[in-house]
Amino acid sequence: MITTAGGDVDYESTGDGYAVRRRPDPRIAAMIHTALGTARTVLNVGAGAGSYEPGDRYVAAVEPSASMRAQRPAGAVPAIDATAEALPFDDDAFDAVLATVTVHQWADTAKGLAELRRVARGPVIVLTFDGDALDLLWLAEYVPELMAAERRRYPAIDMIAAAIGPDTQVLPVPVPADCTDGFTEAYYARPEMFLDPRVRAAQSAWGFVDEAAITSGIEKLRADLASGAWDDTYGALRTQPDFVGSLRLIVGRP
Repeated sequence: MITTAGGDVDYESTGDGYAVRRRPDPRIAAMIHTALGTARTVLNVGAGAGSYEPGDRYVAAVEPSASMRAQRPAGAVPAIDATAEALPFDDDAFDAVLATVTVHQWADTAKGLAELRRVARGPVIVLTFDGDALDLLWLAEYVPELMAAERRRYPAIDMIAAAIGPDTQVLPVPVPADCTDGFTEAYYARPEMFLDPRVRAAQSAWGFVDEAAITSGIEKLRADLASGAWDDTYGALRTQPDFVGSLRLIVGRP
């Protein structure tokens, strides 16, 4: 995986499909909306293509990747070319600050989190994954290297909570079976989706796994789906309405 000064993934070459396959899920968005409370001005840091930005209040956005900025939808505020570690705003400039599925890609997580807290008058809201819970997803049985790569990337939940606190909640986020945001757990009930390289291309972690390990794991999954072995073990997930895995919403208040 090529890295950049703005993080551990080169979205200039790998980010083209994110706006299509990483569409915000309305149920996850509702949890974020609740966490924002009465905030009228919101800064979205690591904003990407605009996922989970609220449409009912003033939003400013920061995104270092030109490819991701170009995928922002018509009507969205243009994103500023800047990084989390050096936000170009005054102290207490926003009612709330939002960072969704981005903290693991920052060059200096502690500095970035301190910046979120610095520019927020009210809550700092971080949507991320708990590295200690990644193995709850059955995919770990097929490509354990993927989970190992992810675990190395994700900052500890306790560290994030302490940085954006002192009054902090850590909320498990149920992932619906028809989740529209295409991270790995979004397909817990749709295993066939992992056979599609376009789906995997919208999940940055695969870029940190050796191609031979990916091929081996995906071919085993393909064979188990064809034989019925996957359904014998995990088939109940196909009708399970949601999955509580590693996704966490961390809400820190001053």
